[in-house]
Amino acid sequence: MTSVKEFRVVREPTGTDLGRGRFVFTDRYSVFDWGEMPDHVPRKGASLCTMGAHNFEVLEDEGVSTHYRGVYGPEVRGGDRPVDLDDCAAPPTAMAIELTQVPDLPYLGDEYDYDAYHDAAGGNYMIPLEIVFRNTVPVGSSLRSRGSPADYGLDADTWPEETIDLPEPVVEFSTKYEEQDRYLDRPEADRIAGRADLDELESVALGVNEILNERAESRGFRHEDGKIECLYHEGTIKIADVVGTFDENRFAYDGQEVSKEVIRQYYKRTDPEWVEAVSAAKSEARAEEGVADWRELCDRSPEPLPEAVLDAVSDLYAAGANAYTGTEWFDAPAMGDAVERVREL
Repeated sequence: MTSVKEFRVVREPTGTDLGRGRFVFTDRYSVFDWGEMPDHVPRKGASLCTMGAHNFEVLEDEGVSTHYRGVYGPEVRGGDRPVDLDDCAAPPTAMAIELTQVPDLPYLGDEYDYDAYHDAAGGNYMIPLEIVFRNTVPVGSSLRSRGSPADYGLDADTWPEETIDLPEPVVEFSTKYEEQDRYLDRPEADRIAGRADLDELESVALGVNEILNERAESRGFRHEDGKIECLYHEGTIKIADVVGTFDENRFAYDGQEVSKEVIRQYYKRTDPEWVEAVSAAKSEARAEEGVADWRELCDRSPEPLPEAVLDAVSDLYAAGANAYTGTEWFDAPAMGDAVERVREL
């Protein structure tokens, strides 16, 4: 189980064959890598399942290979078999997927043993990378600490105090299964990818980013950045996990962030002591040899969100899914109204 969705195995994968499984989307949320937070956002799970299924079906129509096999949910025509989103009479809450192997990733006290991971994985495995694509560079983006504007094709000596558009999308690679995500240079990312070709992973990410950009723009959104995760099966790379939702990606509407960035920024304003404690614990874990889980070092826990904030964020997820998919799945305000409400938080 992840912090925001449950994972169920229907048929185990083998060294050569993909298995079958389900994602069950919950109303849990996570910010700052904390894991499950102390409260839930109503309708969030159904909103993300609907939006994720929509994107998978768009990608499949564009010829992109994915592990998606359909959705389940309340009032689904067809019984207990996965169906297309159009066959749902109500927002789905579960997604059918193909499964690959995810071997243990041993931690040796000062580094992770990727050789052991790939020895166990063979030719059927989850690639232990996140492939990140960026169309903009907001203030506070970690990209600013890894290079100068000129490194990314911008005509500036220093980073401006505003969000800026990149002339071309930037692709980066980070770790997936380590307790703290690390951005990687290409040689290390290539080693961690195993048999999967890094150039092909980059090409797939850019293609997905372009499709999401076009879809978002057509529905009034701005797609700022996001990521994909992929599996490798006997020479083929497939998109895995979930793609292009308000949890995996950063979107804006009428100048307002509409991803879970809304919750991140709310905690930064109202509970800065916890946010600072998280940052300090991560730094301490990086500095101390043998510490994998930074949460053991964090001396504070997050406060629950006020009811009014949960209601506003719930409306944002539901209205966003309606607007992005072009279908009224939820009884929710118009997107513009939902955006104005969270803008005032």
